[in-house]
Amino acid sequence: MPTLYDLKPAFQGLLRPLTSSLANAGFTANQVTVAAAIMSVAAASLAAAFPTNRAIWLVIPVVLFLRMALNAIDGMLAREHGQASTLGMYLNELCDVASDLALILAFVAVPVFPAWGVVAFAITAITTEFAGALGIPAGIGRNYAGPFGKSDRAFALGLIAVLLAIGLPIGAIAPYIFPLLAVLSLLTIVNRVRAGLRPAP
Repeated sequence: MPTLYDLKPAFQGLLRPLTSSLANAGFTANQVTVAAAIMSVAAASLAAAFPTNRAIWLVIPVVLFLRMALNAIDGMLAREHGQASTLGMYLNELCDVASDLALILAFVAVPVFPAWGVVAFAITAITTEFAGALGIPAGIGRNYAGPFGKSDRAFALGLIAVLLAIGLPIGAIAPYIFPLLAVLSLLTIVNRVRAGLRPAP
């Protein structure tokens, strides 16, 4: 099923010169991974602490974009510059989970969104990544099947943050936004599990 993740090769191509420069400067994939997580948690904490400040919500889409860029860079540093490691694999998965949880749960601080819906989305988002990681022992490799993977979540959260920042009245649909995202995540989980259960050709 199509997902924004399909654009990753083109995105990586744009970032490859910067990645090479970082490698030559001595930066490591693990440093980039941890930096992306720290940035994400810091931005989420700021938004949660000052939820009525519209300008702060504009930070979220910027951070989400930078996080995607850093995630692409750490992967290229690992694969193309000989920095792949078992520790890097753990850091990649765990830092992604921490970042996702922080950036999603920041929206609990916005009264217009029911907390249960935001939490439901957070749980299903993390389960989606767990289902993707289980593709490795299932023999199909890390599974990025859609329709609502990490890149799609980032786009959705960034869009919601922009709507909050510009003050667009979304009260009528607000109670349904995060539950809908949770449903899309559940569908993604099903697709990833089905892919892992499918017999090898």
